Amino acid sequence: MKTAAGTLLYRQGESGLEVLLIHPSGWYNRKKPWGIPKGEPDPGEDDLEITARRETWEETGVTPGTLVPLGSIRYTKSGKVVHCFAGAAPVDAAPQCASWEVDQSCFLPLEDARERIHPDQLPFLDRLIDDLARRQQTD
Repeated sequence: MKTAAGTLLYRQGESGLEVLLIHPSGWYNRKKPWGIPKGEPDPGEDDLEITARRETWEETGVTPGTLVPLGSIRYTKSGKVVHCFAGAAPVDAAPQCASWEVDQSCFLPLEDARERIHPDQLPFLDRLIDDLARRQQTD
């Protein structure tokens, strides 16, 4: 079974909470949903957070800071398991299409992200909201 790891970076934008999502390149992907920057571990890469950090940098040019795990999801069709780590985006984050695999990379308002993200990845958005609410209660 394939495994991937990625990040859900967030920031406060003009319209509220925004998250960093990417869209896969290629004409065959033009109608495909967006998703978190993610990818499969390299050989010998046993720490999935390291995979998530590497893939985020490779696909968006953004280097994540502190991350917290948001658990995993399993794609309905392929069975692929995706592990997600969340964190505040660096203040100077300027996402770009840093890989041939990506044709769009940007921060989207949360409601826009909910409409564009792959349906199987929607739980990551909900888990992020829950995590941020929990942290706000303890501050």
